[in-house]
Amino acid sequence: MLSTMQDVPLNVSQILRHGSVIHAASRVITWTESGPRERTFAEVGARATRLAHGLRELGVRGDERVATLMWNNAEHLEAYLAVPSMGAVLHTLNLRLPADQLAYIVNHADDRVIVVDASLLSVLEPLLPAVPGVEHVVVVGGGELGSVRPAVHAYEDLIAGRPDDFDWPELDERTAAAMCYTSGTTGEPKGVVYSHRSVYLHAMQVNMARVLGSGPEDTTLPVVPMFHVNAWGVPHSSFLAGVNLLLPDRFAQPGPLAEMIATVRPTHAAGVPTVWQGLLTAGPGDLSSLRSLVIGGSACPPALIRAFDALGVRVNHAWGMTEMSPLGTVAEPPPGLPAEEEYDYRVTQGRLRVGVQARLVGPDGEILRWDGRSVGELEVRGPWIAAAYYGGTSAEPLRPADRFSPDGWLRTGDIGTITPDGYLTLTDRAKDVIKSGGEWISSMALENLLMDHPAIAEAAVVAVPDDKWGERPLAAVVVAEGAQVTFEELHRFLAERIPRWQLPERWTRIDAVPKTSVGKFDKKVLRRRYATDQLPVTRL
Repeated sequence: MLSTMQDVPLNVSQILRHGSVIHAASRVITWTESGPRERTFAEVGARATRLAHGLRELGVRGDERVATLMWNNAEHLEAYLAVPSMGAVLHTLNLRLPADQLAYIVNHADDRVIVVDASLLSVLEPLLPAVPGVEHVVVVGGGELGSVRPAVHAYEDLIAGRPDDFDWPELDERTAAAMCYTSGTTGEPKGVVYSHRSVYLHAMQVNMARVLGSGPEDTTLPVVPMFHVNAWGVPHSSFLAGVNLLLPDRFAQPGPLAEMIATVRPTHAAGVPTVWQGLLTAGPGDLSSLRSLVIGGSACPPALIRAFDALGVRVNHAWGMTEMSPLGTVAEPPPGLPAEEEYDYRVTQGRLRVGVQARLVGPDGEILRWDGRSVGELEVRGPWIAAAYYGGTSAEPLRPADRFSPDGWLRTGDIGTITPDGYLTLTDRAKDVIKSGGEWISSMALENLLMDHPAIAEAAVVAVPDDKWGERPLAAVVVAEGAQVTFEELHRFLAERIPRWQLPERWTRIDAVPKTSVGKFDKKVLRRRYATDQLPVTRL
């Protein structure tokens, strides 16, 4: 092989060392009931090292799984760094999942230790009889478990008096570093295992995007939960670049968010659209420190982008998936465009990031052109994209045909177009597209148009059966507080913007759009409520 380069593995321990030393003075700020609590990166690194010693004493060896049931806080970050660096696997548990799914996930992953915030003991304790493989529970903050099994330890006691150095193993970069399970909206949750290499490369790519801060002069507020897809890579990328972290703990509601933004004055933030819509509705307060928001997790309504523009905060639309670590695209317009021309790019899912290869596949399996018009299912591959799902401790990896192509590409289930210069526009999820009389109607396009109406706070559009056309759209709208609007007015509003054959005939008003555990619209709930006559529907 013709190469003169050193072959140094890309490990999470390198991220830990780099942040602790090179960016020692950068801060991790955890929001509490009494205001901000600070630690430097050096202090977080030292505590992560002590945690690794404590976990070793509990018997954690090899690639055993250490689960976390935690909010976004400094202790969770310490686990993010310590567990993979010592060679074990960090498994973040989605605290908003129902108990039966959480128990399934803990057992499927074979978790041996669970680190839990004291405020979440009421979530954990009912699970314990159903998770016999858990040997230790480590509690962060005050609080006790009534159970005599497993053994219970206080986090601060576990790390107290431990050494501040650790002989971090030089691991194969392709070994497991972290696990995250999908939310199980269809079938059982599926496990995605991130390697050290994928975590490292993904963190570098997040830094290259420069939408979450570029160095110690910046502070990032990740409202996206640390229990979901490594908080979009924000903790790792911030530790690499020295970007200060503001972690909201359990206080991610509009009121506390407004207070912490005004008090700590972060420069960047990240979260799903519903978080920022809620902040606007409640009253955003002083956002003068914020330069940008990254909004992802589900499509960002154009009206939300314009609303933050009016407040002087730039929205960067991004797209990705649990299986993609998750970053796939960021909506950065080409330079030098007037503001209104920029907007046409900003409302797309964005431009493909280096390392993410993409193709569009038509209904007959043909590979479609990147011409901005050809519509197909998006498939992707790359160094931080899953090649399979975790099959369990004694099973082979799972590669279901509906998620992975025969040649190894990830089938995203998203329908859309790609321009010649790599801008992705998603028109729907494959499971949500409305197939009416042989034509496709985009539920996302209808939702975005409805949320452009000043009287509408949220809107979801789903396909419902129709005797004549096969499927037709049902529009479910949430009217903004204090506003009044009729379905006829909304129908006329849409009629000025889309072809008549796409207009919904069925309308319903709801109090709120159902959400998944990570804040996405849960359309299957609306479809089920319609099918069981639980929605009052008006036909126009």
